[in-house]
Order: sequence, then C-alpha cells, then structure tokens
Amino acid sequence: MEDVLTPARPVGRTPHILAAAFVVFFICMGISPVSRAVWIAEVVPVAGVFLLLAATYRRFRFSTASYLLMGFWLVWHTIGGHYTFANVPFDWFNDLLGSQRNHFDRIGHFSVGFYAYALAELFTRRKWAGPVVTTLFGLFFIMAVAAAYEIIEWQYAVLEGGNAGIEFLGSQGDIWDAQKDMLADTLGAVFSLILFWVFGKQWGSR
Repeated sequence: MEDVLTPARPVGRTPHILAAAFVVFFICMGISPVSRAVWIAEVVPVAGVFLLLAATYRRFRFSTASYLLMGFWLVWHTIGGHYTFANVPFDWFNDLLGSQRNHFDRIGHFSVGFYAYALAELFTRRKWAGPVVTTLFGLFFIMAVAAAYEIIEWQYAVLEGGNAGIEFLGSQGDIWDAQKDMLADTLGAVFSLILFWVFGKQWGSR
C-alpha cells in the first residue's frame, strides 16, 4: 500500500475554510464559559494542536479526511471547555444509552484516537515505516497521550482543588473514569486506523 494517500490532487482551500470556521467558533465558545479556570485549562491543548497544524501546514498538508477527523476533536473539546464536560447539554444521548452519566467526555476521548489516522497518513506518505510499524506507532502514540493526559488531569485537580479541579477531572463519581477514558482513546485509535487502511487510498487525495 505504498501509494496510499499520494496527493494526486491538491486539498484545495478546505483546510483554510475549516481553520477560519474553527477560529470563529473558538472565540464564541470563549465568551462567558461556565468556569473561566476550567475553560483555560481545557483549551490549552486545543490551541496547541491548532497552532501546530497551522505552523506545519506549508511543510506537510494532510488530506481533507485527516483535517476533518482532527477538527472534530478540536470542536468537541472546545465545547467541553465552555460548559465543562460534565455539564454539556447532552441529555438526548445519555437518555439513548439509559445512563444518568454525561457521556460527552467519552466521545471526546474517542475522538482523540482520530489523530492516529493523521499519524498513519504522515508515516505512509513520508515512507518512514511499513504498515505494521505505522499502525503500531499510531496506536501506541494515542495510548501514551491518553495516559499522559489522565496524569495531567489528576495533578491539576490536586493543585487547583475546589470545584474547578473537580470539573476539570470530570470523573462524575466514577472510580474507573481514568481507565474508561483511556479505553475510549484506544478504541478511537483502532477505529481511525481501520478507516485509514480500508478507505485511505480513496480519501487520500481529497
């Protein structure tokens, strides 16, 4: 599958449109958040990822599929930062599952795994590794990020204390919340890697 994602056609202006739309959305979500302290803590990684993608755009342009997948997490996490993840209006989905817990954050963690798609695309187009190493690197990278983020959440909650710390941690009383979050990240990575190897060739030049 060496020719997968060969940029036969330019991605056009879609990344620019997505970036502009996200900046407007980000600004709107920064207006009167539920907790300014939680909002700042939540949007730091969002801003970091967005600026990294913008800074490296001229050196490596991902496919539209990659930008859409990565953009999903940026938007989802920004919404979570505005409301705090435990308080996002998401009752319709929670009712669908018959759960009293707000699962907005679970989907957010699942979407973290979408970045494995972009990593696989990067490795394949740069020809840095074969399919097996590329897949394992994408999976393990997301798992490492998931574990690191849970540690950061824990330390922030300890240092900040009070309601802001609890809201940022977002465990909602579940003692296994960290483990379930990491599982969601991992499942998202598996899902996106399957998408890459099954549909990457068709989507790669779009």
